[in-house]
Amino acid sequence: MFPAVQDWSEAILTSLAGAMAVFFSAIPKVLAFAVILVVGWLVAGLIARLVAGVLRRVRFNELATRSGFAGFVDNIGVNTDSAGFLAALAKWFIRLIVLVVAFDALGLPAVSDVLRQLLLWLPNLAVGLVVLVIGGLLANAAAGLVRGATTSAGFRHPELMANVARGAIWVFAIIIAVNQLGIAETLVNTLFMGAVALAVLALGLSFGLGGRDVAAKILEKWYAEGKQKAGKIAEAADKTASGGAATVGGYRKKREDAE
Repeated sequence: MFPAVQDWSEAILTSLAGAMAVFFSAIPKVLAFAVILVVGWLVAGLIARLVAGVLRRVRFNELATRSGFAGFVDNIGVNTDSAGFLAALAKWFIRLIVLVVAFDALGLPAVSDVLRQLLLWLPNLAVGLVVLVIGGLLANAAAGLVRGATTSAGFRHPELMANVARGAIWVFAIIIAVNQLGIAETLVNTLFMGAVALAVLALGLSFGLGGRDVAAKILEKWYAEGKQKAGKIAEAADKTASGGAATVGGYRKKREDAE
C-alpha cells in the first residue's frame, strides 16, 4: 500500500513508483513469454521436419495421389507435397499450443482461452481430412470396380457409371467431413436430403415418362394372360362340377337297383 498523497510532488513520485513496480513485476512474465515462444517455435519446426521425413519414407505421397488428396493440396496453392502439407499442419498445431502456454505465462487468459478453443477444434479438422483421404481411396476403388463390371457385362457408357459411383462416394465423404467439422450441420443435412429426394423424383419421372409405353405393354400382356387363365380355370371348374354330379347320379342309380 502506498502512503496517502499530501502534495503534487508526492503524487508524481507515487505514480512513478507504481509504474516502475508494475514494469519490473512484468519483466519476468515478458521474459518467460519470449523464452517459451522462441523455444516452442524451434521445437515445432524440428518436429515438422521429422513428420515430413517419416511420411515420405512410408510413401504417403503415393497414397495421397491415389486418393486424390494430392490434387486437393495442389489446388490450395501451397508450394509443397502432401507430406509437407501435413507436416505444416502439425507444426502450426504445436505452435498454437506454445502460444496458449506463452500467453498464460504472460497473464493474458482471454487470448489463451480463444486459442484453447481453436485447439479443441483442430482434432475435428484432422478427422475430417482422414475421412476425405479414405473417401478418395474408396471412390477410386468403386469407380474401377463399376467400370470393370459394366464393361464385362456389355453395358454402354461404363465411364459415366464409374464417374457416378465416384461422385456418390465423394459426396458422402464430404458430408461426413463437414459434419465432423461442425460447419452448418443442419443446413448440410437438409440440402443432402433435398438432393436425394430430387434425384429419386427425377428417376421416377424419367422412368414414368420414358418407359410408359413399355409399362403399358407389360400391363396389357399381364391382363391378357390373366384373362386367358381365368377362362381356363372357369372351364376346369365346370368340368369338375359336371363330373361330380354324374358320379353322384350313378351312385344313386346303383343303390336303387340293389334295393
